[in-house]
Amino acid sequence: MSRTYRVNTGTRLVNRAFAAMTRLGLGKSYRHILTVPGRRSGTPHSTPVDVMARGGERWLVAAYGVTNWVHNARAAGKVTLSRGGRSETVYVTELDPADSVPVLRQYLREVPVTRPYFAVTADSPDEDVTADAHRHPVFRLTVGETR
Repeated sequence: MSRTYRVNTGTRLVNRAFAAMTRLGLGKSYRHILTVPGRRSGTPHSTPVDVMARGGERWLVAAYGVTNWVHNARAAGKVTLSRGGRSETVYVTELDPADSVPVLRQYLREVPVTRPYFAVTADSPDEDVTADAHRHPVFRLTVGETR
């Protein structure tokens, strides 16, 4: 059984620490700050995320499930990624669950801290990973609009 992501005081403190490190370019190279406008308010919201590189493309995995940034990214169609003083706006295209399996496997291997939030492992059968993929959307990141 997988854990459910809950935002509490501890989570906020950890996110602030990771955000500060990422803004300075410290920590894992795949960690970025995602900023996206709120789907209702339009106010920019930021959160630390992990960006995977695979096959010459970049991918964003919603490791903690369908959270607010996922809803906002779906609505906006693009997000801003920042790290170490650099920012870029990229378009997001959500993958079908079956297409997300290789990226999810890579993510599970490379980002151990989020494994408790998945109901599968990197070695689970494709059918199981596909079945769990709806809980962890994967987005292809592109510089040009592809919607």
